[in-house]
Amino acid sequence: MTGKTLKNKSAKRLQRKRRIRSKISGCASLPRVSIFRSNRYISAQAINDEAAVTLAAVHSKTLGLKANKADAEKAAAVFAKTLKDAGINEVTFDRNGFLYHGVVKAFAEALRANEIKF
Repeated sequence: MTGKTLKNKSAKRLQRKRRIRSKISGCASLPRVSIFRSNRYISAQAINDEAAVTLAAVHSKTLGLKANKADAEKAAAVFAKTLKDAGINEVTFDRNGFLYHGVVKAFAEALRANEIKF
């Protein structure tokens, strides 16, 4: 891909991200789970937007995992356990401008399978 194409893809993702964030927000009782996917790793964090505080976080690099569907499910299981330890059972899901398929979808479905509602 050329530099112009990569710049356009990045700009489009940021445009989708801003559109999504204008509609959702997190609070202490219902935090926002923001997910980030790169070519190598996946990370997620539960955010209280009112106090601008991260309540829980997970990164696949610290777990020794990569950014594929199987490892996304493992990371989601660890993240769900962290959320439950923090007393969080319900969240809003922020896909952060990424399309809801592949790794992002696998992470979300694994959170639901581990009894986190959204």
